[in-house]
Amino acid sequence: MAGTVDYLTLSEEELLRQSDVDTYRASGPGGQKRNKTSSAVRLRHGPTGVSVTATESRSQHENKARAVKRLRERLALDVRASTPDLDAYCCPATIAALFGQGVPRVGKKQPAFLVGVRDFFDLFEACEGSLRDAADRVGVTTGAVSRFLTSDDAIHRKANQVRAARNLKPIR
Repeated sequence: MAGTVDYLTLSEEELLRQSDVDTYRASGPGGQKRNKTSSAVRLRHGPTGVSVTATESRSQHENKARAVKRLRERLALDVRASTPDLDAYCCPATIAALFGQGVPRVGKKQPAFLVGVRDFFDLFEACEGSLRDAADRVGVTTGAVSRFLTSDDAIHRKANQVRAARNLKPIR
């Protein structure tokens, strides 16, 4: 992650201040109102360069909220916070909460979920996409890691990108 700022813990207003916000008219169905209002929202996060859009709603306010949510997801998946030292690795509580190890399991709708996802992908990339290595470091089975990585489409895609970059078979 650029600098020492934890982008996932910033408020919506702080993320928006760091981003270029573009509104425009979305194409597609919706009738006269859709053609007259600039309800689509594009966010470009300045510090990281991550860009997301939201065009589903005819409400600019709703689309902006969706875009911020997507920005957080993309930051968790695409921006690495750090490279852990695998020799001295100790599973942090953020990752343990993803698997329910000794702490209450964190759900997808909770803010801590994306922090855990980011931390897990820091580890997964340091383990070069190896399910076995990541599972051993977290203290769970490879099946548990595989279930986690296939539990969400975006997480699944990212895991397979990490593995493809290292010529490993995709996770099914």
